[in-house]
Amino acid sequence: MSLLPRSAEEFSSAEYWERFFRKRGEKAFEWYGDYNSLCGVLHKYIKPRDKVLVVGCGNSELSEQLYDVGYRHLTNIDISETVVSHMTQRNAQRRPDLVFQQVDASQTGYESSSYQAALDKGTLDAMASEEEGALASRMLAEVARVLTVGGRYVCVTLAQEHVIKLAVEYFAESGWAIRIHCLSQQSQDPDSSSFALPVFILICTKFRQPAPFAVLELCQGEDGAPCRLASVPELLGVIKERQAYALMLQKLRSGTDTTSAPTLTLCHAATGRPRYTLTVQDSLPSIKVSRANNFAIFIVPQGRESDWLYGSPEGRAQLASSAKFRRLIIVAMHREQEYEDMQAVQSELSPMVMELAPPGMPVNQQVPFLSVGGDLGWREVVGRGVSDLTGEYSVEDVRGEDGHLYRRLVFMNNAQLVQSESRLRSTTASTSSHKKKGKKKLKPIANDTPASAGKGHIIDRGFLCCTHHEVMVAALAMLGMETIKNKDAMVSVLVVGLGGGGLPQFLRDFVPNVQVEVAELDPAVLEVAQTWFGFHTDERLKVIVGDGLEHISTLASQGGHFYDVIMFDVDSKDPTLGMSCPPPAFVEISHLEKVCKLLTPRGVFMLNLVCRDSALRQSVMERIQTVFSTVYSRSIEGEVNEVLLCSRGECEGHQHPVTLQELQQAAKGLQGALRSSSQNAPCNPQIDISAMLKNLRVA
Repeated sequence: MSLLPRSAEEFSSAEYWERFFRKRGEKAFEWYGDYNSLCGVLHKYIKPRDKVLVVGCGNSELSEQLYDVGYRHLTNIDISETVVSHMTQRNAQRRPDLVFQQVDASQTGYESSSYQAALDKGTLDAMASEEEGALASRMLAEVARVLTVGGRYVCVTLAQEHVIKLAVEYFAESGWAIRIHCLSQQSQDPDSSSFALPVFILICTKFRQPAPFAVLELCQGEDGAPCRLASVPELLGVIKERQAYALMLQKLRSGTDTTSAPTLTLCHAATGRPRYTLTVQDSLPSIKVSRANNFAIFIVPQGRESDWLYGSPEGRAQLASSAKFRRLIIVAMHREQEYEDMQAVQSELSPMVMELAPPGMPVNQQVPFLSVGGDLGWREVVGRGVSDLTGEYSVEDVRGEDGHLYRRLVFMNNAQLVQSESRLRSTTASTSSHKKKGKKKLKPIANDTPASAGKGHIIDRGFLCCTHHEVMVAALAMLGMETIKNKDAMVSVLVVGLGGGGLPQFLRDFVPNVQVEVAELDPAVLEVAQTWFGFHTDERLKVIVGDGLEHISTLASQGGHFYDVIMFDVDSKDPTLGMSCPPPAFVEISHLEKVCKLLTPRGVFMLNLVCRDSALRQSVMERIQTVFSTVYSRSIEGEVNEVLLCSRGECEGHQHPVTLQELQQAAKGLQGALRSSSQNAPCNPQIDISAMLKNLRVA
């Protein structure tokens, strides 16, 4: 299968091209490749019998080399009298039929439809900067005039953005077929390493009548299969991606860099759809690496791309350090793509990933492919849809590292993040056989993945996949022993952010006498939770579809509404912020004061905080501590998440907050209460309350 690279690195056109043309100097044609690098494509589109107009021939040897292999109908034109005189004298004896004429390419004076091909090596690039492109436009019009029906304009170009846009748009509007070959430029000049640009060959074919639809194609290499593009902007975008990829390769070949981890996407050449995402991870200089361990490829199991180890910068750095290779390529497979087996994946990737090898690696060195358990993992997309607020989403079943099956909700605008996750259990399995994930590692189940996880499997409502959800449940112990022991005491909970509904459903199913109210902004999320994640509302579990901020403001202004617990588990949709959970407005002092106002005297505010910006985190903590006198923090191992547990305490003159020692006593009582409440439930709660509260600290 043919793959095309798509680099995520920005290609800075203006600065890059300015440096390029300064460097190029008088060696212009060396940058476009010699006859040996171009002949494969030229011979495909220009035949020896064709009458060929060579536009802006300069002192290039290309026409001479074509003449020597049988092309005897070449007319070379150039506006420079010096060039024409020099080239004529140079070829007078050896190539008497090779014609050189001093002619302006924008007004040749030749008869219309008199040539079968026009060959341009760098002339369009030079002319496009003159007269704001007007000169180049006149040249293209003249080429179109002198070419016969079926004739081809073959242009060797570096495809600077304004150059290729001018040519492609001109011929596309004229109804010509357009095909572009992207050739890798392998310069032998050590001074040219900073300009390792790909060379493009533009082939425009003249039709008798304009085509009824745009014919826009791109080929990788001289023999690559053509990939059809739908529009001129899409074609120009792919060209820019090829240039960005070349720039990235240049950087990777110049040395290792632990400060960045560039990524690129390999796309199916025929469809253009993403197939693999590659992340280049170099090991820290402090890591001792064997001389033989220069380079390795790690295949991430399907469905595991969002795991911390593979989906976060910190996790990938740890993976590279533990693998002990100088450079590790971490490969993630895309959903809705089929992969035969590990051997097929290796064969498909091998030609492309070798371009990413670190500098100085021996040519014949073996490059190992690494994986977990030797298989590709497993994933099945069971549902798809579109949210008006967050766009496309996918519901998929995957096999976890522990061998269990999990159901995940993923929004495609951030496909590396699992929005919600629940574990699946067999409808025939005993509930007592389930063990908590992470307690005991099970061997991956290689041959026990069902054809469809939905058949014979249901959501395990007694299992919470997210540790921060477990901490929030365990923190109910902060309500105190009196509340837990009192079987008649109602516990009111407001949860902002539904997700798959696992947290509020767990509260409803296992916490005695609980009343749960959920505020969820997105109606599509509620539908997903009910359809795919076993979420069911009743008189003890209700959902308000609307803005959580507005809901809290309304309740606070109305008065008379109080909750024992308020939980914030809502993410930010703005990826540019240093805090991905919650959105900044949720931790403004004015809003926190409303939250405090809605709590009962014994009430607890729980916040899932995900903040990578230390200064921003400090600001959030100061605001929270301004409103709540006692704040506990529980970090989540291996993740950025931390859960903040905020007590009203003495801020309103009520009871003192419980101590950590009292919490451990209450934890035992809460564990027993959950166990007793589950007697009538279809499954058991799988949570260790005391363990979730052990690492609690005063913030």
